[in-house]
Amino acid sequence: MPRMETEQRTVTANGITQAVRVAGPPDGIPVLLIHGNCSSALFWEPLVRRLPPTLRVVAPDLRGYGDSATAPVDATRGLRDFADDVAALLDDPTLFDADARPVVVGHSLGGGVAMRLLVDHPQRVGALLLAAPVSPYGFGGTRDLTGTPTTPDFAGTGAGTANPDFVARLAAGDRSSDAPASPRAVLRATYVADPASLVEDEELLLDTVLSTATGDDNYPGTAVPSENWPGTAPGERGVLNALAPTWFRLADELVAVAEKPPVTWVRGDVDVIVSDTSLFDLAYLGSLDLVPGWPGADACPPQPMVGQTRAVLDRYAAAGGAYHEVVLPGCGHSPHLERPAEFVAELLALTSVSAG
Repeated sequence: MPRMETEQRTVTANGITQAVRVAGPPDGIPVLLIHGNCSSALFWEPLVRRLPPTLRVVAPDLRGYGDSATAPVDATRGLRDFADDVAALLDDPTLFDADARPVVVGHSLGGGVAMRLLVDHPQRVGALLLAAPVSPYGFGGTRDLTGTPTTPDFAGTGAGTANPDFVARLAAGDRSSDAPASPRAVLRATYVADPASLVEDEELLLDTVLSTATGDDNYPGTAVPSENWPGTAPGERGVLNALAPTWFRLADELVAVAEKPPVTWVRGDVDVIVSDTSLFDLAYLGSLDLVPGWPGADACPPQPMVGQTRAVLDRYAAAGGAYHEVVLPGCGHSPHLERPAEFVAELLALTSVSAG
C-alpha cells in the first residue's frame, strides 16, 4: 500500500490565514484531523503514513500553532474561535467536496474543538473520534460527574496554572532535555506513557510543540487573582482560559444536538493529562501535597475527567446517539502515536460507517 504523506497548503478562512496539511484524493472519504494543545497538524503525520490512500485527509494548524496566523483566542467563547476556523475549512472547495461530512478526529484540546464543531454544525459531521479529549465540562475546577463548580470563579484553572518555566522555554524554542519543564522533557513524560513510542519522529513532534505561540492572547493567556485556593482564576484571553470550565462547558448542548453521528472515544489507561488523577489538575496535585494549601477533598476534589466524559456520552446515547469507548492498556495521552494499529482500526471503522 502506498505510504500517504501530507502536503501543506495555505488558505484564508474565517478571516485568518490557515496552514492546512492535505493528503489523499479530493473525492476520497473525508477525514478531518484536529490537533491538541501545544502541537500542530504535523503531530498527525505518523498516523497519516499508516492510512489508506482512499481517504481525503485534511489537518489544519489551529490559530496560534504551526504555520497558521497567530490570531488571538477569545477565551469567553470557549473553544469556539478554533471551531469556527475549522468549520470555515469545510466550505473550501480545494479541501473538501461540497457538503462533505468528514469523520472528525480530535485529540485532547482538539477533542473539545470537535465537540464544539458537532454542536454548532451537526449537519457537517459524519462521525466523531475523540482521542484523549478534554472533558465536556472543561479542564479543572469541577467537583463531580455533573460538572458542578468547585468555586464560583473556577479558581485553579486557566492560564494561571501554567508552569512559567515551560512557557519561557517554549518561547525560547528550547530543544534541550536538561530540565523537567523543557518542552522535550514534557513531550517524553506526559504526551506518551513510553518515550520509546516517539522513536524517529521525536524531532518532528518536538517541532510541533515548539510551534506554539506564547503570550496573553494565545498560550497560556491571562490570569486573574482569586480569593479561593490556589489564588488564580481564568482570564478572558488565551488558550488555557478557553479550556477552563468558566467558558468551555457544552455537555448539555452535546446531548441535545439534533443530529447525532456515531462517536468513538479512544483513551489510554495511564494518561497523566486527561485523567481522573491528572498531573495537570491542581486539586489532584494538592491532594498529593505537591501544591501547598490545598483545602481538602470536600472543598476542592480532583476533577473526574474520564468519569465526566463517560457520563455525558451515556446521556448522548440515551438521547438517541451511539458511542464506543476504547481503553488501551499501558497507553498515555497520544493513542495514535502509542497504539497506531488499534487507532487506525477504529478510525477506519468510523469511515466505513460514515461512507455507508
